[in-house]
Amino acid sequence: MKNNTLHVALIEPSQIISEGLTNILLKSKQHYHIYKFDSLLEIDSSTVKEKLNIVLINPSQLYINKTDYYHYFRKIIPNAFLVGIIYSFFESRIMESFDAVIKISDSAENIESILDKLMKSKSQFRNNFLSEVLSDREKDVLVQLVNGNSNKEIADKLNISIHTVVSHRKNIIHKTGIKSQSGLTIYALSKKIIHIEDFAAY
Repeated sequence: MKNNTLHVALIEPSQIISEGLTNILLKSKQHYHIYKFDSLLEIDSSTVKEKLNIVLINPSQLYINKTDYYHYFRKIIPNAFLVGIIYSFFESRIMESFDAVIKISDSAENIESILDKLMKSKSQFRNNFLSEVLSDREKDVLVQLVNGNSNKEIADKLNISIHTVVSHRKNIIHKTGIKSQSGLTIYALSKKIIHIEDFAAY
């Protein structure tokens, strides 16, 4: 991984934090190409979105005016990792959207380590794709999970019990080795269980 250039989008309104992160990444052993954007909407119109590996984003930019842009992110950049830049409190449901988080108190070495582990996990994703195949019902549940539905909503939509939903979720995690919603989304897209056009408009 050290010999490859990683393309990183940075969406952070604070100039101090933005410049600090940029400085840390440019001084690391890994070669990063950093693109700064004001918003996800700006990335959508960019020619670099197809080659982005990581998006570093302040969570407030993913949930603007209570609008959830997570599915929009997955629609325009399905294969990039989403990393939250954390320096204030955010609800757990927001934190669960990220593949990883970096904190303002993290050292340069820790930030580099977090991003390095994240990219190495891509190999694990590829290995997981070759592991046990999900059943049709597990795929149904996975689609509902990716769309952000709760256990009760999934149970109602699929006409099964909440206990059965929980059981399927455990099986999905066991078979894929993936726990986060964003990770499961990448898995589902890569396995063509869902398609980009399946995402609802943001």
